Amino acid sequence: MMDNEDKTINMIHQDFQSTGTNEMNQPAPTNRATLNYSEDSYNTRHEKIHCSVFEHADEASRSVAAEIAELVRSRTEQGQQCVLGLATGSTPVGVYSELVRLHQEEGLSFANVVTFNLDEYYPMQPNELQSYVRFMHEHLFDHLDIPSENIHIPDGTVAIEDVAEYCEQYEKRILDAGGIDIQLLGIGRTGHIGFNEPGSEINARTRLITLDRVTRIDAASDFFGAENVPRRAITMGVGTIMNARRILLLAFGEGKSTIIARTVEGEMTPAIPATYLQNHQNVEFLLDEASSAGLTRTKFPWLVGPVKWTDELIRRAVISLAEKVGKSILKLTDADYNEEGLQELLAEHGSAYEINLKVFRHLQSTITGWPGGKPDEIKQPGDRPGNRDSIFPKRVIAFSPHPDDDVISMGGTLIRLCDQGHEVHIAYQTSGNIAVFDDDALRYAEFVSDFCHEFDAGADKVVQLENHIDEFLRNKQPGQIDSNTVQRLKGLIRKGEARAGARCCGVPEDRLHFMNLPFYETGRVKKKPLGEDDIQKTVELLREIQPHQIYAAGDLSDPHGTHRTCLTAILKACEVCEDDEWMQTCDIWLYRGAWQEWAPHEIEMSVPLSPMEVDRKRIAIFKHESQKDRALFPGPDMREFWQRAEVRNADTARRFDALGLAEYQAIEGFVQWKREEGLI
Repeated sequence: MMDNEDKTINMIHQDFQSTGTNEMNQPAPTNRATLNYSEDSYNTRHEKIHCSVFEHADEASRSVAAEIAELVRSRTEQGQQCVLGLATGSTPVGVYSELVRLHQEEGLSFANVVTFNLDEYYPMQPNELQSYVRFMHEHLFDHLDIPSENIHIPDGTVAIEDVAEYCEQYEKRILDAGGIDIQLLGIGRTGHIGFNEPGSEINARTRLITLDRVTRIDAASDFFGAENVPRRAITMGVGTIMNARRILLLAFGEGKSTIIARTVEGEMTPAIPATYLQNHQNVEFLLDEASSAGLTRTKFPWLVGPVKWTDELIRRAVISLAEKVGKSILKLTDADYNEEGLQELLAEHGSAYEINLKVFRHLQSTITGWPGGKPDEIKQPGDRPGNRDSIFPKRVIAFSPHPDDDVISMGGTLIRLCDQGHEVHIAYQTSGNIAVFDDDALRYAEFVSDFCHEFDAGADKVVQLENHIDEFLRNKQPGQIDSNTVQRLKGLIRKGEARAGARCCGVPEDRLHFMNLPFYETGRVKKKPLGEDDIQKTVELLREIQPHQIYAAGDLSDPHGTHRTCLTAILKACEVCEDDEWMQTCDIWLYRGAWQEWAPHEIEMSVPLSPMEVDRKRIAIFKHESQKDRALFPGPDMREFWQRAEVRNADTARRFDALGLAEYQAIEGFVQWKREEGLI
């Protein structure tokens, strides 16, 4: 039998479910996107949830923060409290940074704000590195004037026998506060919101759940290994989330594009809990361009409405058509175009033959075995122009965010550049010291100790170091930050591997630059923001080398954000050097491979690799022994990095072959960064 309080709570739950409001019957905050929705309803007709797409993630974050701030101010003026549902993880950090700025610089007060967080790992002590209590205080609460009694975060220390009652009380506290005004969400690769894993029901409430294997893998980097990730968590239920008056879901990066498309355009299913949001009356997804890449309006814009046919869009449409119908480009017919919704392209640009030829010639022009250009003495009549062929040999610098990204992503091109006589430098931007297993560090420490004993070389000091490393690592707790000594040892391990890999490609040791950018050296997965010191070190290196070519990592799906930060450092440094004489003849090429690959329509330089060069590249990657067999932070792709690289390079070559180009063993693709594009 339910008592009267239980019956009342259930009735309110049902009212939330059916109306999307709460018992206070207060109006939902203004939905900016909904007001403009009818203007492009035709272009977004495949979407069951409204999406706002921003050029950059920080723009989306500022938009969310502005809406929250508007509601907070409005409720303050009315003498009412504002109730926010908050999320953790890297996605909402930009929102929290902007809210802190608004408080500190513009006087936005949070004295009338009550917050409820979505979830917490179980068990979890509040002071642990991975605790969401700690996360929220570090990123938000410690910088605001919000009363401590207004902050609610699921408690990971509750005794197991008390969890069910605790969850009921958490629900009641939300109801007592008047319900959630704005609920902030992220989305997991499985489509989970909060920790509502696949199979969760639409009316599920706050509860203890078991984490999905994929979720635990995705969280592995925060815990220094998947084996250290708690198997359970306390989470608000889908039903609790659906009761919020307004829901804002943020998703950034290419890695989220597939699940966003399935959530927004697919059928509602318990297998993807986020699809339940299709039933909410006031929900908005705020995406950057990368996370929107799977939506029909982004992926196939010609299928949803009139488009401006740029050269890149024509290439994308034609290549997509060729791959869909299983033909090479030059075999496509007018009928193929018409049957696949490309009538407007034909109408604007002539016959299929003319369009085919234009796209084919572009792809053909990207293929070069001389990424640094050809010397005059071997040029042949009819050769296509190379990369600033008047300058040969070139000074080249390849920036590598981690110590192995260079050989993983452009190892074949490094081999070509070295073999063809260019002055090749490699700049390793970070030490990569957090990505070494403790056992490997201990093994190296033991080797150094044995070596010094064998040759009586500084043995006393080495013994002290070995004892420290041995004691620290054997007593290390899951997720504990390494001591400075251990971090330095792990950095040396990766430095030695980088030397060996570069040597395989032909880059001499005196052209290797280990930058150890300050933003990275925290000993934690969470890094400091990019600072002036990082940019200045990059400027100094560029001005020392004065390169004709810069290669940088453009695969921004790196789940830990290091690649994006490293690329930003390079581009900001190039802005500083913009008026330098050497910069006027410098080209910047972006590579991919460790986390994703360029699509054929994006590629502007294709470097084919022979079977022998593929073997040399593999050997160079193998030199990174600490990352071999099993990397500490593999990300969502569980294959080894050499396997990822070979499969992606081979797939690019296969796609070029199927499109009617020459058949190669593998191809490394590059996109040229143009100054007018600005920062990433």
